Amino acid sequence: MSDIPKWYVVHTYSGYENKVASSIENAVENLKLHDLITAVNIPVETVIELKDGKPNEVKRKLFPGYVLVKMIVTDETWYLVRNTRGCTGFVSPNSNKPIPLTDEEVAAMGVEEKQEIEIGYGVGDSVRIVDDKLAGFIGVVEAVDISRNLVRVTVNMFGRDTPAELSLDQVEPLDE
Repeated sequence: MSDIPKWYVVHTYSGYENKVASSIENAVENLKLHDLITAVNIPVETVIELKDGKPNEVKRKLFPGYVLVKMIVTDETWYLVRNTRGCTGFVSPNSNKPIPLTDEEVAAMGVEEKQEIEIGYGVGDSVRIVDDKLAGFIGVVEAVDISRNLVRVTVNMFGRDTPAELSLDQVEPLDE
């Protein structure tokens, strides 16, 4: 048996992911198994939707019905996870012998929380500036940098094209 904790996928009833994760965490706390079960994770993505010029943060489960558990498999930890209410078992060909995820699979499953922003405009689209000293002006999107939360817009002021860098939520797409 390995002394290094590995990630395992646990199947749950639909909608029971949070309950299963918190039940496992509580059992680990009560039984003092921190050295055997080191982490419990429900892969989620945070999506920021822009509606009416206001950002709205929404968390979505990447894999509904599944929970990831980083643990060292022993009879005690297997029994604890397997007999958690709402849990149907480990994802593997034989649920009595769980198979750990590879490092590549863990990275692909998004154990670390990802953040994604959905915007209703792109390069070349006309937008209205809703905030900033240029509020009310119409411009054309030149570049979008989601990682820095910036959009570069060219606004025509006094017959000249003037570039402006704004945050993503300071502009909204024009209704056409």
